[in-house]
Amino acid sequence: MDEPDRSSEPPGRSSAAEASGTALRVELRDATTRLTGSDRAWLDGACARVASVLAARFGARGELRVRVVDDGEMSAAHARWSGDPSTTDVLTFDLSGRAPEVDADVYACLDEAERQARERGHGHLRELLLYVLHAALHCLGHDDGDETSYRRMHETEDQVLEAAGIGATFGAVGTERAP
Repeated sequence: MDEPDRSSEPPGRSSAAEASGTALRVELRDATTRLTGSDRAWLDGACARVASVLAARFGARGELRVRVVDDGEMSAAHARWSGDPSTTDVLTFDLSGRAPEVDADVYACLDEAERQARERGHGHLRELLLYVLHAALHCLGHDDGDETSYRRMHETEDQVLEAAGIGATFGAVGTERAP
């Protein structure tokens, strides 16, 4: 799963971005180098199950390229592309804008996932998976800009996670524990 290092370039269409077919593919890259082999195996498997549910329920197909970053890289990206120098959980760069076709670059912050996981009482990988799912749902046209849509989007996240065998994460701790 090696890909060119595009960390200094703005997110943009890669040669692999013209994904076609009926499946949604999630490609993870750990820029922090802090994920262990078992962490990566769990996250890869969970992402594949979530992608399968998104394909079945929403017709999602294409590619979601996820770069797992730390606070420093996330803060720099957030400042560069959103004008806000603080860290955040996830940044999604939807290059397609044509749901159900997904073509997106995503930054997911491991440090923020660790903080939020402690607060919510579940594992950091489970929180990171939530960020990946959240990004995918944005690409599929879901929004969380007001209270009603926020609630609806997070309910959808938990429904997808339940269907993927992970269990609700945003609203409650589910059955499968991630490290």
